[in-house]
Amino acid sequence: MKQVVQNYKSGELTLIDVPEPACKPGGVLVRTDFSLISTGTEMMKVSEASMSMLGKAKARPDQVAKVMQSVAGNGLAATYRKVNNKLDSYTPLGYSLCGVVEEVGAGADVSVGDIVACAGNEHALHAELNWVPRNLYSRVPDGVDPRHAAFGTVGAIAMQGVRRGEPQLGELALVIGLGLIGQLVVQLLTAAGVRVVGVDPDPDRCALAERLGALVCSAPGSGVVDSAVGELSGGHGVDQVYLAAGGSTNEPVELAARLSRDRGVVVDIGKCTLNLPWNAYYEKELDVRFSRSYGPGRYDPGYELEGRDYPIGYVRWTERRNLECFLDLVAAGRIDVEPLISHVADFAEAVRTYRRLNDGELKAVAVLFDYPRQTAAAEPATRASVRLPVPASATVSRPVAAKHSPVRIAFVGAGNYASSMLLPHLAERKDVELRQVVTTSALSAANAQRKFGFATAATDIDTVLADSTVDAVFVVTRHSSHAELTRRALLAGKAVFVEKPLALSESELDDVLAAVEESGNDRLQVGFNRRFAPLLRRAKGRFGRRVGPATVRYLVNAGRLEQGSWYGKQDTEGSRFAGEGGHFVDTVSWLLDGDPVSVYACATPGQDDLQVMLRYPDGSTATITYATTGAASFPKETLDVIADGKVLKFDDFQRAAFFGRKRSASPKLPRGRDKGQRAELDAFVDAVRTGGPMPVPVASLARTTLATLAVRTSLATGAPVRLDAPSVAAPTVPALVGSRTPR
Repeated sequence: MKQVVQNYKSGELTLIDVPEPACKPGGVLVRTDFSLISTGTEMMKVSEASMSMLGKAKARPDQVAKVMQSVAGNGLAATYRKVNNKLDSYTPLGYSLCGVVEEVGAGADVSVGDIVACAGNEHALHAELNWVPRNLYSRVPDGVDPRHAAFGTVGAIAMQGVRRGEPQLGELALVIGLGLIGQLVVQLLTAAGVRVVGVDPDPDRCALAERLGALVCSAPGSGVVDSAVGELSGGHGVDQVYLAAGGSTNEPVELAARLSRDRGVVVDIGKCTLNLPWNAYYEKELDVRFSRSYGPGRYDPGYELEGRDYPIGYVRWTERRNLECFLDLVAAGRIDVEPLISHVADFAEAVRTYRRLNDGELKAVAVLFDYPRQTAAAEPATRASVRLPVPASATVSRPVAAKHSPVRIAFVGAGNYASSMLLPHLAERKDVELRQVVTTSALSAANAQRKFGFATAATDIDTVLADSTVDAVFVVTRHSSHAELTRRALLAGKAVFVEKPLALSESELDDVLAAVEESGNDRLQVGFNRRFAPLLRRAKGRFGRRVGPATVRYLVNAGRLEQGSWYGKQDTEGSRFAGEGGHFVDTVSWLLDGDPVSVYACATPGQDDLQVMLRYPDGSTATITYATTGAASFPKETLDVIADGKVLKFDDFQRAAFFGRKRSASPKLPRGRDKGQRAELDAFVDAVRTGGPMPVPVASLARTTLATLAVRTSLATGAPVRLDAPSVAAPTVPALVGSRTPR
């Protein structure tokens, strides 16, 4: 299918072919009839992408701060790869459309053939087909022109802004900025019985707003609106000001203060410069409010992606209810969007249309893309990802060596970690062929295909599992899907590289080991890369063999999560330690040449910071401190190993020091931290190609996973947890035994 995208690094706008999205539960596939260009929000993004790197940095100082924090924690090289990957990717455009439901997922409340309006900058894109979750679409009332229904999202944005102002019947409002959002705000206020005046430097937009219900509109500084406000308010000023303007000037907020009444309300709907003149706002005690997009539910994954609605008794107007209300007003003739349509372009002309808008050649309030219609006689579109019949419990013989070069690899998931830390290493190898990439987002798959040279891109995992030419599958998805995808790939006869964690529960681990036994396929590696880090391997060699038990101290300064990070979704993705802790358990076990036999954990209130003690068969002990409350400027990982009169001190993959009869220290690495990803991939690819043993035995992977999961059990019981050894030959994982062991 076709989709409009932009490369944020180069500014390139293009219309590309991407895989069609799969229909997932909780949403519908919508074939687009019309999509709306937001001449404010979208054109600001288009313009920003054409800036130099310095210009981009000035435009987004918040992102610069994140980059600097990443440099401090991960090093310059890793941060460069991460940032370059994000910049040099196609990003989608669009967030408001109308189309026809083509396929319905479980839990959706519409039918195939229904006409719906859709919202969301990840779901209502300028693309021929979109998957839209249930809280981001609304059935279009009978008689509403699909062109008008395509305004649904921007209508909901304007409506939420009006609601934030809490206007009352008969009040007076000022709308500053009479672009698309401003014109809709004017109509919504008028429909609510509010008298409206408007300000915009464009006389045509002022005239349009007056035709749509505003009493008086003029350019700022003309004095016309000032006089009208004085006359209409009896000299008191307006009750509300709605800032629907953009740009870098501070004039809108200064005008708002001058024309507001005492204790008036100022609502920022757009992205307006807000250098508030303190005296003016203080003296009138003005109430400044922000309107966050379409309404309550915005930016809440539980609402937008998982379909969890807010009870109407507590949240009257959500995103979806605002969308429905706007469509009802259009159907009733209370809102007229036809005069706002300046231009309708064929979707094939999308790139040229954006260029004309950006260059100023096309002056418009609203522009629609018109998509090709499917007729009843037309052949159904061929999907880029076809659901193929792959038995969920198929039994296959154990894979043998690939016996060919290159090794043919498929990726399930191509997010930031895969694209910055794994794929660049694989793409440069002559003995690897990147065959398929599968992601839930069609554009993400297309980006990976473009950047790394995958032969095909799709949105359905079954295309990989049924492909006999694929030797190995990389599972680099969210934690909750790791165990099931690994199980299915093993049963399909593939060698599997899965990022940590292998599983989020004992039952998931049991299912993976059962798949190993059922299929005879033990070609499994978990992304525990630290044991492959060159500096750490040299340090272990320098420490030498041990005679007595060792004591290990491992401090992980994990830091706080960013607001909204999916790592924080413990109900579905597990705890942070369940997701990341396997790294540190595996590193200690490798250093001590054994697997833990018991685990004891304690935590601060709220379990923000953890202390995890591991015991090993030879009497060695290790304490892993997993802290989230430390300073970001402190190194993330520091490690000490003490035994036999020797001490190994390891500082964040940058420097290692040995203390014994002779003291030695490595120089600080000038190129940043090498945490072993390249060497780990080398070992995995070589094992797949030659049929040799995998880099880490399955039993060790299972024991590390059990130890990581045992932390949760120990925290719940307050007691040490003894680990029974998992067996691949008899893979039922014994229950964790919560008996007390000697301390």
